Amino acid sequence: MENSTQRFLNLNVRGFRRLAAVDLELRPLTVLIGANGVGKSSLLDALSILASSAQGNLNAAVSEMSGLSAMMTYDRASEVGFGISMTVPNDEPLDYSLTLRPQGAAYLIDRETLKHTAGKPYPFVHIDSSATDIKYYEQDHDRLVRPNWEHNPLESSLSQVPKLFRTPEEFRKRLASSTFYHVLNVEPRSPVRLPQAMRPAPLPGKNGEDLVSTLYYLREADPDRFEAVEDSLKAAFPGFKRLDFPPVAAGTLAMTWRDNRFSKPLYMHQVSEGMLRFVWLATLLQSPGLTALTLLDEPEVSLHPELLSLLADLLREAAHRTQIVVATHSDRLVRFLKPEEVVVMDAAEDGTSTLTWADKMNLEQWLEDYTLDELWHNGRLGARG
Repeated sequence: MENSTQRFLNLNVRGFRRLAAVDLELRPLTVLIGANGVGKSSLLDALSILASSAQGNLNAAVSEMSGLSAMMTYDRASEVGFGISMTVPNDEPLDYSLTLRPQGAAYLIDRETLKHTAGKPYPFVHIDSSATDIKYYEQDHDRLVRPNWEHNPLESSLSQVPKLFRTPEEFRKRLASSTFYHVLNVEPRSPVRLPQAMRPAPLPGKNGEDLVSTLYYLREADPDRFEAVEDSLKAAFPGFKRLDFPPVAAGTLAMTWRDNRFSKPLYMHQVSEGMLRFVWLATLLQSPGLTALTLLDEPEVSLHPELLSLLADLLREAAHRTQIVVATHSDRLVRFLKPEEVVVMDAAEDGTSTLTWADKMNLEQWLEDYTLDELWHNGRLGARG
């Protein structure tokens, strides 16, 4: 998705957990801050559900979240709705919306549309589905037609759109590519600490299962990117010298950390949690395989505070190649961000979530005397606990 002019513009969510009715502008880098329980992870989950709907995995995603009833805003919602818009070269933006309603123990896709709306005297519709009445725009007939194939009612119409329908298929592919990264597992026998296959890998994997493969591939095929990763490690860890990749079996590589202060290399099972997580983050954010939308939950976990300035720079640079949405609890990370990169999430009196971009909060005079994290501490950005 590198250097693409296409991007997602807005996310709206209705009736999903604390997100009773939210509308969020999506920028190249969108960092969500706020107290525990205000809906930061739920917003990432909403984007993940949209990605699952585009992948044809909506039913699995809803089941993983304990079913639609468990997803709904307490007793205040009778349905759950998600919507996202995206720019389209030489055309008006595309708006996608998906509404789910409980039906027995399962759910019904009550309404689903994909259309161009802005700037036209009338909307141009690619998908228009209501319950079992499914319609796609068919170019040969220049009208909406019902599918002549078996349509799975538990999966979105978007995921079943014929690939020859170019505009909706391009939208589907970009949304489906969205990748959600939770806190990296660095337990002693976790995938990131084990030897890995010597093969091309465009991303280090959600569990770091391709970290070694990705770095080795970068070193061999894209040395400038590999050097950028090592430069980040040198800036973060003054003793760092280089990464090596000794073979351990046919087609399998380990990874070692060379340090100027030690005569012997450190293998991944000897590297600290913070060091390993930073290697993974630096590799991810330099990877050529970054998808259209990258979701990161608490990337600051176990990182020393001095590394957070570097993390902010890595996120900012990667945001030229992917749209990034981050949920964080770290005031130290917020210190190194700009108001136009930060969304403040808070709880209204009824417990539902509110979202406000920090650059819409008239902070200019305050920022003359305080850093952004200090304004969060003193309550100027909203509640912290």
